[in-house]
Amino acid sequence: MVSEAEIFCQQSISVHLLAPPKVTDEKDFFDVPSPAPIFCDVLPSETPSIEIPLSESVVSISSSTQTTIIESPTTKFFPSIRSGSHMDIGFRDSMEDEHIRIDDLSAPLGSLFRCRPSAFFAVFDGHGGHEAAAYLKSNAIRLFFEEADLPQTSDFDNAFWEELGNFHCRAFLLADQALADERSISVTCGTTALTALVLGRHLLIANAGDCRAVLCRKGVAVQMSQDHRASYLPERKRVEDLGGHIVLGRLNDELAVTRALGDWYMKSLHGSASPLTAEPEVQQVLLTEDDEFLILGCDGIWDVMSNQEAVSLVRQELSRNDDPHQCARELVNQAKRMEAKRMDKDDNLTAIVVCFTPPKHRESIPPQRPRFRCCSLSEEARNKLRSLLQGN
Repeated sequence: MVSEAEIFCQQSISVHLLAPPKVTDEKDFFDVPSPAPIFCDVLPSETPSIEIPLSESVVSISSSTQTTIIESPTTKFFPSIRSGSHMDIGFRDSMEDEHIRIDDLSAPLGSLFRCRPSAFFAVFDGHGGHEAAAYLKSNAIRLFFEEADLPQTSDFDNAFWEELGNFHCRAFLLADQALADERSISVTCGTTALTALVLGRHLLIANAGDCRAVLCRKGVAVQMSQDHRASYLPERKRVEDLGGHIVLGRLNDELAVTRALGDWYMKSLHGSASPLTAEPEVQQVLLTEDDEFLILGCDGIWDVMSNQEAVSLVRQELSRNDDPHQCARELVNQAKRMEAKRMDKDDNLTAIVVCFTPPKHRESIPPQRPRFRCCSLSEEARNKLRSLLQGN
């Protein structure tokens, strides 16, 4: 196999943590308890005072090394994490999706994550079999945290957040290498990967493939990840510069995505760059009270539904039942209904809804005394009643 292949990031990571100015106006998941909170935040001395419009609040990785952390002028906000998920096989013969929900990372990781809140979510959309996606799910804590050299510091400053982006890049590449070394997984089996890490008010998204993360900010959809397909011009150029070719929208006439974990029959050995890569694109954002929830979904959702349609549907469901599980279920069911109307779509469907606000407390209604309606009795009825009362 390729156990001695060198693991490295092809690009240095530029992380931009940006926030908008305040506006005045299933079965397969993990649930863990919440210990006493220890909040982590960016040190005030490291925070420049810059205002960024909403349209510029999410910035992608670039090839140069640069870190920008923008502090929100709002009062300090810490999200309250609660999540729900739903999966459906769709119109396929088999299910190749997997997903993870960990609302509190301090339980599985202990002292590594004493920052609160700390949460981790992931969607793996497998292809060529379910083995690669299932392997990543089963080994997620080891691959994405324990073996990836998570940065250890008590100072959550600019340098920490930049290193956290590098850490996620290493984690994806190590997970990809683990799939190469796992003899039970075919070299023709692979998976896309989308992860979301919440540390305090910071949200970090890492993506390789065409799953997608969408943030709801005051009802407006903000796309947090880029679909890695040949239709995305920067990806097409990257592929072609490395000797790959696109045929009918597919990489080397085979894969519909240009980034994935596994699929080692299409990758170069010994760490050299190849058109198909597992290196993720990483984005970070500073959450504020304007950020309501995050949707993580496989491409089956986004092939039939726009970002705003998904956000509006989930937002409406939350206003009705305030249950992220029900929201994820309705999102998947709606995508399946839309998929049924299209002859060219038949994919597995997976969605995770992560809320950043606590459950709404419904005021209890005090019990009311029974109401009696007075009515008049006829003369005959009064006489019968009088006779009964007198025992006649």
